[in-house]
Amino acid sequence: NTIVFSAEGDLWTVPLSGGLAQRLTTHPEEEGYSSVSPDGTTIAFSASYEGPVEIYTMPISGGMTTRWTYERESSVVNTWTPDGKIVYSTSAYSKVPDDQLVTIDTKSKQKQVLPLAQASEATFNSSGNTVFFVRPAYHGNVTKRYQGGTARQIWKYTNGATEAIKLTNNHPGESHHPMWFEGQVYFVSDRDGTMNVWSMDEDGKDLKQHTNHKDFDVRYANISQGNIVYQMGADLWHHSLSSGESKKIDIRLVSDLDQLREKWDENPARYITSVHSDNKGERIVITARGRVFVAPVKSGRFIYFTEKKDVRYRDAAFSHDGENILALSDETGEFEFISMAANGLGSSKSLTNDGDLLRYAGVPSEDGKWIAYDDLESNMYVLNIATGLSKKISTNQEGIRDFSWSPDSKWLAFVQTAYNTMAQIVIYNVDNGTSFNLTTDRANSFNPSWSPDGKFIYFLSDRNFTSLVGSPWGARQPEPYFDASEKLYHVALKSGTRSPFREDDELVVDESDKEDSSKPDKKGKKKAEAEEDELVVHIDQAGIKQRIIEVPIEPGNYNGLAVNKKAIYLMTRGTGVNAKRHLAVVKIDNDEAKLKTMVSEANSFELTSNGEKILLRKGSNYYMIEAGTGKVSDLEDSKIDLSGWRFAITPKEDWKQIFTDAWRMERDYFYDENMHGVDWDAMHAKYLPLVERVTTRRELSDLIGRFVGELSALHTSVRGGDLRSDDKNISVASLGAKFSRDKQNNGFKIEYIYKVDPDYPDEKSPLDDPYLDVR
Repeated sequence: NTIVFSAEGDLWTVPLSGGLAQRLTTHPEEEGYSSVSPDGTTIAFSASYEGPVEIYTMPISGGMTTRWTYERESSVVNTWTPDGKIVYSTSAYSKVPDDQLVTIDTKSKQKQVLPLAQASEATFNSSGNTVFFVRPAYHGNVTKRYQGGTARQIWKYTNGATEAIKLTNNHPGESHHPMWFEGQVYFVSDRDGTMNVWSMDEDGKDLKQHTNHKDFDVRYANISQGNIVYQMGADLWHHSLSSGESKKIDIRLVSDLDQLREKWDENPARYITSVHSDNKGERIVITARGRVFVAPVKSGRFIYFTEKKDVRYRDAAFSHDGENILALSDETGEFEFISMAANGLGSSKSLTNDGDLLRYAGVPSEDGKWIAYDDLESNMYVLNIATGLSKKISTNQEGIRDFSWSPDSKWLAFVQTAYNTMAQIVIYNVDNGTSFNLTTDRANSFNPSWSPDGKFIYFLSDRNFTSLVGSPWGARQPEPYFDASEKLYHVALKSGTRSPFREDDELVVDESDKEDSSKPDKKGKKKAEAEEDELVVHIDQAGIKQRIIEVPIEPGNYNGLAVNKKAIYLMTRGTGVNAKRHLAVVKIDNDEAKLKTMVSEANSFELTSNGEKILLRKGSNYYMIEAGTGKVSDLEDSKIDLSGWRFAITPKEDWKQIFTDAWRMERDYFYDENMHGVDWDAMHAKYLPLVERVTTRRELSDLIGRFVGELSALHTSVRGGDLRSDDKNISVASLGAKFSRDKQNNGFKIEYIYKVDPDYPDEKSPLDDPYLDVR
């Protein structure tokens, strides 16, 4: 007449008739898999106090807990034997990664491993000499209607028998949670397409269905005195075997719902997904945990774009002039480009309204008229900001990366994967809609970057073949390992343009013959300023591939590339495991081109659009440094102070958005656009109301798992998030052996010492030592 259940990550009790529930536990870690002792006085359960999931007990009326296992491997309570022993499943005693059944005598503290190589989810007959169990163990996958090789089946084993017997032979799908009662075995199975309660006799015959739910699966179930209590949806239900009726149990939780309270994140930097600088390097825009923030580089106001609820922002960046923030927002239900004033005032403005697929980060043009972006299906687009219309400019769907605008915003360079999988640079003109290939598909070419004067495009390409493998022969040399494969190239966009790295010769015009660019013209502007205002990029397509020239530096492991008027910046990486990455610089002149390390052990960088500053990430910190040509020895004065950055999280609001985001991502990423025949919109409408019942992040993950499981696809799982924890992880030591208590000799007996591959003696058990006399 008493139910013990889990909610809010804690254990509760409530009468079978329902009513007001009483909380039993309050530990930050979660308790689960509870089972009541035959005499009704004690609860056994599993909990991850201090790290590993171990077995605990406590009085059913409440009180101190007692720990019973120290096994390192996860231990899950199954049930009690009729004579009062705890039964749990663990892989701690198996020589292979399989769960076995173990009993604990709470009086003598003796453990006994049942003679079954693979068993879990146990139940016993009244005499305790026959166990009904499940094998293989629950695989942790959320897949519904699964009929593969690891589908759980119900078996029985009687003491003294030579083999266990499989009972569920007539259904390839899952049958689990067996419950013995008066000669019948009740269990949960999806034989009618939905998990319901069924029964059979002890030989697997006389099959009967007891519940007929269609909306949601029956989950965990337990039986006592002809009453089956099970989870369905967000509720507990009671099925009476005598009446054959099922009804929802009305349970009320008296709780302050602590895990739903607003909380302030003290370390928001761990959620950062993108950081970009404005055009002058005075501010950065941060996207973190679906929220947007503008932070000053030196001093000023920290701006929060967090007033809208149930909205996720992605990939925020400054507009060309720094006046606005351009970002992706899912406020409409789809990711659309929006614009928000960078000072945080006013409301956002929608730039698109045609989203039906996940879009990726947009790159605005310098004239403020266009945004270049790609999408999940590897299409490349240019968005006309004024009209909100996007035009697809790529020619295949093999892959898109690395796109950049010309200084006059008339041309876009982007990398498109060719049909032979090589990355190829494509140039597109926004005025006439034409495009051409800058590079061939014979090598990977990437990171195209325009010189500020519009005369050159610089790029990286893996055209150097230096293998660290001296021979193709040998067990560990299946393929060449290419090191320092990238070279730096540049191409003159107009024929006849002289490379800035070419040595001076008789073709160089004498400096005294050049017109002085510092003298003002008739409009009062200096020539250099006038040319910059009137900059127009001209490209002679004829013979452009033949004009590609290597920048005279050594090949290396390069990626990331940016160019200003005086230098080229790129990331370089060493060779081998855990190789360091560095920001390097090449000065643009014809004296002696040399690659120099600018900042050691850097993660990434971004050159501001005016070419004067570099936003640098090193470790978990960000810095704004001058875009010079020498080594930066001291970064401390350049560090962007984010120490005062905090923001509030309201879990309920986040969870609604997270749930919908999961639905949308499955829709966009799932390999079958027909979603295995599932009405995915209807499924969202069916499960969304259950989000209101969620009280912990783990419960949300469980709900998302059940929801995604409707696709009946393998290799789908849910994990992570803001889980409540005691922040302890105290591992349990192991001597690499099996022990049993030896009362007669007042000690322990070593029953088995685990063996190790002799080729790996460093993994040997301390007891597996030929020089140690173990008796």
